[in-house]
Amino acid sequence: MPLPPNPRAKASGAVSDAVRRGRVAGFLMGRGSLSTPGSNLARLPIALDPRGLSIIEGIRAACAFGTVILLHEFVAWPPLLIMALAANLTCFADIGGPMRSRLMVLAVFSVLGSLIWSLFGLLQPHGPAIVVPLATLVIFCCSYARVWGVQEQTAGNVLVLVLAFALDRPLTGGEAVVAGAMVLAGGLWATVLALALWRLNPYRPTQRAVAEVWRRLALLSGDLEDLAASHEADAAGFDDHARAHRRGVREAIELARGLIVDLARSRERVSDRTAQALIRLESAEQIFAALIALSDRIEADRNPNRQVRTRRLLRRLRPLLLVVARAIRDDTVLDLPRIERSIARAGRGFSSDPALKSLAERILDRVRIGAKLSTPEGYRPGGTLLGSASLPLRQRLLGPLKANFTLASPNLRHAIRASTVTAPVLGLTLLWPGPFTHWLTITVVLTMQPFYAATWQRALERIGGTVLGGLFGALLASVATTTLALAALIFPLSIIGFAARQVSYAFFIACLTPLVVLLVEVMEPGHASWEVAGMRALFTLLGGLIAVASSLLLWPVWEPDQVRLELRKAVKAHADFARTVLSNRVEAERSGAAEAAARASGLALNTLEAALSRALQQPRAGRHPQVETAMVADATLRRIGARLSALRHAEPKPAAEPKPAAEPKPAAEPKPTEEPAVDAGDEAEACRAWTLWITTTLARLAEDGGALPAHPDLPRAESLVRLVTQVELLAETLRPQRSREEVLPAEAIPGTAGR
Repeated sequence: MPLPPNPRAKASGAVSDAVRRGRVAGFLMGRGSLSTPGSNLARLPIALDPRGLSIIEGIRAACAFGTVILLHEFVAWPPLLIMALAANLTCFADIGGPMRSRLMVLAVFSVLGSLIWSLFGLLQPHGPAIVVPLATLVIFCCSYARVWGVQEQTAGNVLVLVLAFALDRPLTGGEAVVAGAMVLAGGLWATVLALALWRLNPYRPTQRAVAEVWRRLALLSGDLEDLAASHEADAAGFDDHARAHRRGVREAIELARGLIVDLARSRERVSDRTAQALIRLESAEQIFAALIALSDRIEADRNPNRQVRTRRLLRRLRPLLLVVARAIRDDTVLDLPRIERSIARAGRGFSSDPALKSLAERILDRVRIGAKLSTPEGYRPGGTLLGSASLPLRQRLLGPLKANFTLASPNLRHAIRASTVTAPVLGLTLLWPGPFTHWLTITVVLTMQPFYAATWQRALERIGGTVLGGLFGALLASVATTTLALAALIFPLSIIGFAARQVSYAFFIACLTPLVVLLVEVMEPGHASWEVAGMRALFTLLGGLIAVASSLLLWPVWEPDQVRLELRKAVKAHADFARTVLSNRVEAERSGAAEAAARASGLALNTLEAALSRALQQPRAGRHPQVETAMVADATLRRIGARLSALRHAEPKPAAEPKPAAEPKPAAEPKPTEEPAVDAGDEAEACRAWTLWITTTLARLAEDGGALPAHPDLPRAESLVRLVTQVELLAETLRPQRSREEVLPAEAIPGTAGR
């Protein structure tokens, strides 16, 4: 069912104006990065992330193939250059992670790379009629490997590079055996160096991921303090805050959780360090939920005294979170007495505000847990993580393949598109061969992504980085006039290039292109450096244009339709969240169901905003009625989730004491504009009725059809007024006509008859 235009013209116009302002004057606003999404979904997240810089990884990668290059300078045996290139490509395929999974991926990559180089080197003289179909099949398999995860996706992409290099020149039988052996040797050498000889701390990635969660919480609390201090903060400001921080924190939490689970399962047992990381992550997630609840209170209640106390709490909380983040990242011991004094100071002044006191105590208690490196109660070393073991290898391999083998899967459509577009490109490079034509094939495959917005972003970053890096590389090559000088420059350029992998893709390509120019000078002497840089820029530009055009013309994923599907999932997740929290909050908290429902709703909103971001970056899709409606619905769902989080942490009201009997007084005529007083029994009855209305309405909104329930004939419960208002806004946004015309009578809702 297509989404209707937003019924509120003012809100819809505001969204359109915001989108247009973001495109016209977006350079004045902060731009997000891939690890830290910004608040403006219409902007490409191509900002630099200096925290992703890793000099150690750059040094290790440079040693992996730089030593082979230097060995070639003294031995002068050409197959060593193939070994150096294979070691270089293996470093590209290694993105870190648990040792066991990395070893499996890199070992399979080395073996497959050896076979591909030997086989296609032998087939190259037979022409496009034989080579292109087989190469297309290999490219399809390599592109489809992304269904297994990011590690496998990266290795599959790099195998396409191996294929492109293998088709550069024909090989005889003996040459094919030697080349395959050199590829295998280079891959195994880089693998041994990374996992055995120069093995980094296996807990380091987990520590950094958990520390990043705490750091993002500090940023969230700092921005929330600014909102609490601002007298002009409006709904748009809180929406920007939610998109800028909640999405990033949730993604960081899920990344850290995945690393912890992979690390624990790769070792079959949970070590003390892994258990500590898991508890710190759980504490951070509980702080995140409490801060969401606090943001709802700040937005709903602008009481000056409460705002002052809230700002004081957030001002003292931010440095505490940063201290814990640094301690986790650097693996240092904190001065616990000093931390306790800071926590006690942050918790003062809430005796007159029980609601805020409850949230402050919950937040500060979790900060204390993170600072003390606590272990779980009843934990015994040697247990398995979460009581579960890893899936069998057969299920891990075949499960994702079967689940994605449908044209509805973006992964399968991407693999078909990549192989279909690359086939004619390969044919052209074989009919008109040249020393640089493989760059066209490489650019097409590496630039093309499952979604148009990601392809467009990758093309811009790759083209811009290639042009800048090519100019710098040509200048360096013109200065270094000997092969030994060129080989010496490879080391620092390798360190810089591989160290910048996580900073930004454009920055990574800009740092890597000078290395490529110098490698060509070493491996293919006789070409001028400016010729190498110019040809690389030309083929990169042409390949980027082909990739972008194919994403638009061949089986595109129309993002407004994708937004509609993700919006339904997000509404359903919030319906489950509301039912879990409002039905039996105490039991839901005790069993962990409330935490699971909150996590599911947050992930669903992240997926929705990712689809919205892609839609806003598609041509003309940003003004589509479905996209504008989903933008309003997304902000409304954020508020619904925040209100449910606030209800999770609300203090239960004490039972009303029976009042002493008093002499009857003559009843006064109530004024027509006054509502009758609601006693405790009526309040409980109203809560039950409105709870049922909220959960039923959200469930019906998540469905394709079905009439919406009528409002209960009872006063709105005080604790649910704000939540009911947001649900009404969501109903008017998604069903502007049905919310007024197709309404179920109260008797049609179970439990409301006779009210």
